[in-house]
This record gives sequence, structure tokens and C-alpha cells, in this order.
Amino acid sequence: MLKTSMLWSSKIVKRSLSAAAFVAATLSSPVNAEDREILNVSYDIARELYAALNPVFVEQWNSTNGEALTIKQSHAGSSKQARAILQGLKADLVTFNQVLDVQILSDKGFVSQEWQKDLGNNASPYYSLPAFLVRGDNPKNIADWDDLVREDVSIVFPNPKTSGNARYTYLAAYAYALDKFGGDDAAAQEFVGKILKNVVVFDTGGRGATTSFVERGLGDVLITFEAEVENIRAAEEEGAYERVVPAVSLLAEFPVALVEKVAQKKGTVEVGNAYLDFLYSKKAQEIIASFNNRVHHPEVIEATADQFPEVRLITVEEVFGSWAEAQKAHFGDGGTLEKVFRN
Repeated sequence: MLKTSMLWSSKIVKRSLSAAAFVAATLSSPVNAEDREILNVSYDIARELYAALNPVFVEQWNSTNGEALTIKQSHAGSSKQARAILQGLKADLVTFNQVLDVQILSDKGFVSQEWQKDLGNNASPYYSLPAFLVRGDNPKNIADWDDLVREDVSIVFPNPKTSGNARYTYLAAYAYALDKFGGDDAAAQEFVGKILKNVVVFDTGGRGATTSFVERGLGDVLITFEAEVENIRAAEEEGAYERVVPAVSLLAEFPVALVEKVAQKKGTVEVGNAYLDFLYSKKAQEIIASFNNRVHHPEVIEATADQFPEVRLITVEEVFGSWAEAQKAHFGDGGTLEKVFRN
């Protein structure tokens, strides 16, 4: 499993360095005892994105401050990462894919109470949405959420209990079903239950799900972030996979925050905040968009308009009230997710 994941990841790295030609791999400098060092704790499928962003910021920081900097990365399911920080992982900053996972750090005093107001766009420098990756020529003719409940369709996506990626998928399917059935919660539960029954493997994170679908050949459709869908297609042989963007999907924000409790002790508050600000810069937004994420910088939006298909995006707040309410109703002990799994 580890070998195939590493093989697939290396394809993405090669493709990404080629596509984002302005990212120079040589910007990384060897670690030495005098380097300032920060740890970015991030979600599972963001390895290659931050590997491209980090050297650009390192050069910028060095030229501005005359100080060497090393940025270390840690990647796993977003919820798993939040728990690791609570258990002692010394993160200077987090770049997650789930509001709840930052909020729990805020509730425990690791992150500012006002973290969503500290940066633009609810502290989310970019966004995506759950989309489908199907095999070449789309043999099962999968076009929308309704096709995922068919008995002849097998699905791969991560476990909503451990993956922020998967929670977006679960909530997107649930929101679609509520709309389809006129707000009938029982019908929505039944609909989502059929989707979950068609899942052949629940990996702990998004990259594990990618490995199961691409390398192990499991399933007819992978549900993951649109960015991951496009990065897979670009890394693999042309025509091997197709992107399917449902007519309606859920806005997936990627919240970032300084872990003040750690950064204050390590003396990395200034560099940590500078890194988070950098993510909103035009240069960073260009890199982020090159990895098929949707961004907020007006000039980059205009330049990448043809890259992203139109889709009606709904929000967690519109359908479920808030992330806190969604957590309590769906992902907490005895919540709807547990009921659907049991049934």
C-alpha cells in the first residue's frame, strides 16, 4: 500500500513541477542547526501543493529578512491531524480542509478565537468541491449523485469519521438528497445510506482513497476534491480517467490558521503569519490554481476561467445551519452518520 501510494505521488510531483514552471525546486536549502524552522500540518492530499509553495515563500522570506528558513510538512486526514496537535504535535500553522478541525483547536486554546476573521474569505485562501473521477470513457455512465445509488456502481471515498474530504462528500450527497426529496430527512438518510453501501473501501484519508482507486483498481468512481480529480488525470495516461462534476455540489473551503499556543513558545509567530498572508498573494494563488484549486485573487480567477466548469455550489450554512450544527447532527456520537452506517 505504501509503495503504490509513493509511486502515484511521485507522478504528481513530476507533473506539478513541470506544470508550475515558475516554481524552482532548487530554492530549498539544506537544513542546518541555525535555520529557523516551522511545521505546516496539513490535510492528506496537499503534499505536492505545499511542496511547490514552500520554496517560493522561503526565498521571499530570505530576501526580505536575510534569514534562512526551513518549512517542514506533515500530511494525513484533517481530523486525524487536529487530534495529533491536541496530543502534542508541535504545529506552527495548520492548512486544513475542514472548518471543524480548526475550530476544535480554537476551542482548546491552540488557535485564536477569531481565527476566521484574521484572514480573508473566512481564512480560506482557496476552495474546491466534491467531484467524481471515473475510468476512461465512463463505462457506467455516471453523471450525477443519482447514479451513485445504483446497485451496479461501486464507489471509493475516505471515511467521514477520519477525513474532512469525506465529510464534504457525505454532506454534499445529503444536501443533494434533501433538495431532491423536498426536505424529507428520512428519504435523504435512505439515499445517502445507499451511497455508503456502494463504497468498497473507506480509507482514512483522501490520498489513501486515490491509491485504492488508481493503483489498486478498486471501484467505478472516486469521489474526492475536484483538484485531486484533475491532478490525477494530469498525472496518468491521457484518456485513462474522466472528470465528472455534478450539477450541484458543496463549497469545500480550506481553512488556515496560526497555532498560536505553539508559535508563541517557538518564536515563530511573525514568520507563521507571513506564510499565511503569502497564501493570498498573486504568486501563491497562481501556484494554487495550477494544482486545480479554485482561488480568490481576481486576476488569477480571470486567467483560469476556462479551467473550471460552472457548478452550483451550496454551503454548509445554507443547508445545515452551521458547521457546529452539522457536527452535532451528523458526525457526533449517535449522529446521523452512525445511524446510516448501522442501517
